[in-house]
Amino acid sequence: MGDKFKAIVLNQSGDQFTREIKSLDKSFLNAGDILIKIDYSDLNFKDAMILKNGGKLVKEYPRIPGIDFSGTIEESNDDNYKKGDQIIVNGSRVGELYHGGYSQYAKVKKEFVIKKPKNISTRQAMMLGTAGFTAVLCAFSVKAREEILLGEKVNEVLVTGATGGVGSVAVMALSKLGCNVTAVTGKIEQTNFLKELGAKNIIDRKELEIEPKLLGKGLWDGVVDTVGGNILANAISQTKHSGIIAACGNASGNKLNTSVIPFILRGIKLWGVDSVAISKKRKEFIWEEIPKLINFDVLEKSIKTVSLTELLSIFPKILDGKLSNKILVDVNK
Repeated sequence: MGDKFKAIVLNQSGDQFTREIKSLDKSFLNAGDILIKIDYSDLNFKDAMILKNGGKLVKEYPRIPGIDFSGTIEESNDDNYKKGDQIIVNGSRVGELYHGGYSQYAKVKKEFVIKKPKNISTRQAMMLGTAGFTAVLCAFSVKAREEILLGEKVNEVLVTGATGGVGSVAVMALSKLGCNVTAVTGKIEQTNFLKELGAKNIIDRKELEIEPKLLGKGLWDGVVDTVGGNILANAISQTKHSGIIAACGNASGNKLNTSVIPFILRGIKLWGVDSVAISKKRKEFIWEEIPKLINFDVLEKSIKTVSLTELLSIFPKILDGKLSNKILVDVNK
């Protein structure tokens, strides 16, 4: 490792919040077991919140943000991880409580590190990042109806926020798992792309933004919900008996207008999906399954690669819902 490396650094002094690209000495990375030369990071909604003002997630400054990254080990204090191993870090609150991936180097605890599956690249890993990883977690949660609860096959699945980072990958993964996917989106112009991802049907989100019925017609064996609010409430009322709703987002609001009736009369499950505090064993399982479920050639069409400098200009768009691409961050660009 050279004496200097480039990173985005956040700082706060009183009410003044700053974000800037700095040249840092390696002594800045003073905690962790494994030193990683980073290839790629990405942009998630949480990243944008942190870049804007810390998002009430960063507790100490200065801090290097970036909740995901992939790269190659340069130094390791653990025999399970050797120099030259290619790795992935997502979750574990890097970029919040620990220095993260908007940097050319990172040093992290060994517990945070996952060895990259052999048949994907470090670039492809960050084409997914936390959003894609969460999507696959949701897909397996929905399929738990048949695999863990020993229920009927999961056929009809609804995915909300389907053009987003989580939703788009969920559409693809569930389609690969044999489900008929109905995609909910406010971007009807993206219909062809959603069908290329594997969606069989497209619904305008306006149809699910109305006041929900106490119990609607049972349409879905499972749901992946990335938005919350009335859309989730309607999805709950339309879920068939024993169905599972995997909830992982709140873009349409935190409040949930529902009742106990669907849960009692239909025995449905509302399954909260968290990608941060899950076990390392489950993380390893999900990453190993990803190459079987993701067509990276199709996903590539929605990717925009930016530098750290460009990232500082583009991140506000994701907060305004104006970003139509998945942002891949090449930290060495």
